[in-house]
Amino acid sequence: MRPRVEEVRIQGLGVIDEAVLELSPGFNVVTGETGAGKTMVVTGLGLLFGGRADPSRIRPGAERASVEGTLVVETAGRVAQQVEDIGGQVEDGELIISRTVSAEGRSRAWLGGRTVPVGTLTYLADDLVAVHGQMDQQRLLQPARQRAALDRYAGNKLVKPLRSYTQAYKRHKQVGALLEELTTQARERQQEADMLRFGLEEIEKVEPKPGEDAELRGEEERLSHADALRNAATTAHTALLGDPMEAAGGPHDVISLLGEARSAVEAVRDFDTQLAGVAERLAEAGYLISDVATELAAYAESIEADPARLAAVQERRSILSSLIRKYGEDSAGVLAWAQRSAARLAELEGDDERIGELNREYEELTARLTELAAELTGVREAAAERFGQAVTQELTALAMPHARVVVELTQSEEFGPEGRDEVELRMAAHPAAPPLPLNKGASGGELSRVMLAIEVVFAGADPVPTFVFDEVDAGVGGKAAVEIGRRLARLARTAQVIVVTHLPQVAAFADQHLVVEKASDGSVVRSGVVTLNHEGRVRELSRMLAGLEDSELGRAHAEELLGLAAADR
Repeated sequence: MRPRVEEVRIQGLGVIDEAVLELSPGFNVVTGETGAGKTMVVTGLGLLFGGRADPSRIRPGAERASVEGTLVVETAGRVAQQVEDIGGQVEDGELIISRTVSAEGRSRAWLGGRTVPVGTLTYLADDLVAVHGQMDQQRLLQPARQRAALDRYAGNKLVKPLRSYTQAYKRHKQVGALLEELTTQARERQQEADMLRFGLEEIEKVEPKPGEDAELRGEEERLSHADALRNAATTAHTALLGDPMEAAGGPHDVISLLGEARSAVEAVRDFDTQLAGVAERLAEAGYLISDVATELAAYAESIEADPARLAAVQERRSILSSLIRKYGEDSAGVLAWAQRSAARLAELEGDDERIGELNREYEELTARLTELAAELTGVREAAAERFGQAVTQELTALAMPHARVVVELTQSEEFGPEGRDEVELRMAAHPAAPPLPLNKGASGGELSRVMLAIEVVFAGADPVPTFVFDEVDAGVGGKAAVEIGRRLARLARTAQVIVVTHLPQVAAFADQHLVVEKASDGSVVRSGVVTLNHEGRVRELSRMLAGLEDSELGRAHAEELLGLAAADR
């Protein structure tokens, strides 16, 4: 389902006090007497999609002008996703867009219930609506839009080479960026390599081992306090086993006291089983104390003051501490830094070889891109020739028999995302005139017809779902007007079309006919826009033909026009 505008509410804009437009998915036409406010419909649609806010367009006496539009969109489609990305909501497939302009010139916009910058509406409108009015022909006047439209017109013939080109272009950009980084940052990379090399050499000289700093710290503590440790072990050993050099009768050691306690209990253990258990525990305590005393004796003998070893340990710790301050939290961290830095250094030292490989790949990609860009140009030139001829034929039927539209392709020096082609639509107003850019080669009314011809030729290839034309029929009549109506109807087969016209030949082809009515005092009544049934259309077409709604001749002519349009469908 293509998005479309379902309803538009306009308040306080120009001569319009309040109006509601209910639009069909196909061809909608808006008519009315001069000064009734037909063009304000286009102005309102322009505001709705981010157009410039002009305070002078506000209805005299009104504080502000407001436009609110209801659009039908796919709930899971691109437009709904864009709205949700900015915090708006699409409910049941309907999107509400609002815009107000105050008399002081302040403008506010809402999208899906959320206040947004007006620029957001403009961005969204690029994929929703194309407005072709006397002063608003911007969309297809943009070079990027013209190239994209031509590419869609070229169809499947362009798809495969463009896909191949896009893939090669992306890789070409990546390789170019890498080369630039390697060559322009060579000095910084060399400095980084020198720093890494210095650090690795410093670590290699020291050859630290995991956990070595903790082991050396413990050894330094033991060597620095060797005398105190030995004295403590000897004193504890003496307290447990006694001093063998001490004369009898000296202080009792722990083993002797435990022996006395055990002997006292053993003597009476048979009289009470509870004491038997105590005696066994005293025996176990004696064995335990004896083992501890043996360990203390061995420890005391192992502790020796070694000033030379202490100096060596302190020197090694100092060297390790210097490395740790530079490269890690401990010796393991220093080793981890060395491992990472060795890998990085290998990468940096391989720059010359890598630059050579990248240069070769870059040259190959450049040659490949040149071939693919030439292939794209060939496809586009063929499509441009067909397109120019088709639009020129359309212009002949639209009362511009001497006009000629061409698509000019020029080659850029640089590769772009879509090739090297720069596309520009040009028009020659008569055979002797040189082709000029569209906005310079045609007047406002002619430009609207040119755009209609272009959109008809592009029909089905242009993704924009809604087209708005204002005064597309300016300066034409008779058969040319019928052809304009016929082509608008053809365009409406693939898109929603909204047209403001004063020609009955155009209005007759519409699927839905809206008329802007004027009150007797010249202002538009509150229900100013009316949807006409068949009888109403006959009356309105009769008025447009003869100036008299009830003229029998005019009504007959109106019926004839409606019949012609119906048969043409």
